Amino acid sequence: MDAKLKYKTFILLLGQWLILGSIIGIVVGSATAFLLNTNDFLGEVREDSGWLILLLPLGGIGLGYIYMNFGKQRINNTLHDAAELNNLVIDGVHGKKRVLRRMGPIVYLGTFITVLFGGSTGREGAAIQMGGSVAETVNTFFKFNELNRRIIIKSGIGAGFGSAFGAPITGAIFGMEMANSGKIKLDALVPCLVASFVGHYMTTAAWGVEHEEFIIQTVPELSVITIATVVLLSVIFSLLSITYCKLRHGIQNVTEKIFNKNHMKRAFTGGIIIVVLTLMVGSQDYNGRGLDMLEQSFQEDVPTFAFLAKLLFTAVTLGTGFVGGEAIPLFFMGATLGNTLHMFFDLPLSFLAAIGMIAAFCGGANTPIAAFLLAMELFNGEGVEYFFIVCLVSYIFSGHNGLWPSQKIYKPKSTLYNITNGETIENAQKTKNI
Repeated sequence: MDAKLKYKTFILLLGQWLILGSIIGIVVGSATAFLLNTNDFLGEVREDSGWLILLLPLGGIGLGYIYMNFGKQRINNTLHDAAELNNLVIDGVHGKKRVLRRMGPIVYLGTFITVLFGGSTGREGAAIQMGGSVAETVNTFFKFNELNRRIIIKSGIGAGFGSAFGAPITGAIFGMEMANSGKIKLDALVPCLVASFVGHYMTTAAWGVEHEEFIIQTVPELSVITIATVVLLSVIFSLLSITYCKLRHGIQNVTEKIFNKNHMKRAFTGGIIIVVLTLMVGSQDYNGRGLDMLEQSFQEDVPTFAFLAKLLFTAVTLGTGFVGGEAIPLFFMGATLGNTLHMFFDLPLSFLAAIGMIAAFCGGANTPIAAFLLAMELFNGEGVEYFFIVCLVSYIFSGHNGLWPSQKIYKPKSTLYNITNGETIENAQKTKNI
């Protein structure tokens, strides 16, 4: 191939990714704006009508019915189940399964049901699955080969995450980092970057969505003692991530076994448990997304064991079949634990909340680069040295656990682990290699 032909091919390929990334960004950004605005509205309705929590078990029946009757499709003798949530999107990136085009609308409806009736959940899961759904629609329309299909799905993931949090740089990297722990394939960089930025600006500029702001009031000066303290705290936050992931997947495995994967029975039971827990706590602070207490944790003291309450509420909610996202609950757990640790460590309150928020997310998602960039975008670049340490330590000490069992382990985090390169977290856990 001569130089002129190579140049022409490069320009055509670049133009293709720019156009497709823009299309995905426009659609996913608009859909995410709808998700955020609707969730805000439904959250306010629930807060104004506390009795709605009593309807959560019935909402679980409806949600389970939707997934059991409309969320499954058999393609080439392989079952593709929308109830696998982000795991199905990751399998789509790996070429094992196909993301269902109906998956986005289904998870949106399921998230609305969960939020309205008081399940403890977030939003990025729905945005990511909608992104994958839109990407699969693009793949089907243009009939791409397998390599390009995977790139397009990564772009959908990036657009969903970036527009959900107002963090377009993070979204671009997250789209490439989510499917493989410890590896980023840069072949999807251009479409991921375009889709994430276009999605972000569609959400904010075109639809006027305003994202939450988290402000670090004071960043401590660098010192050996402070760095050592941050390392210790990062280990603690990584243990929080492990605890959540173990409990959430443990509940899912047990309820699927007991109810033979009947999502209606699982969600109904989970709804009853959440109602009981809410009545026991005497507050709905841990239902829904919990954004008010999350923001409060940066400014003043919150209940000492708020992080444990949120961990339990979210693990039960998502472990029994309700849907949504897990990033905001992890933000909540990490930030409120950081707030509690302010009693024991002589560091600024907002700083502790911030590093807890990022460390908990990093440990659960196994995306250290995206987590670091998220800290830079959310906190305007403050505390860059500390957040680099936080993400590195949390990523390593969380081991091969995570939010998504389908996530592949590119290489073991340590030689202590007897893990084959490319093995999934699920398989590694089954063989007790972690």
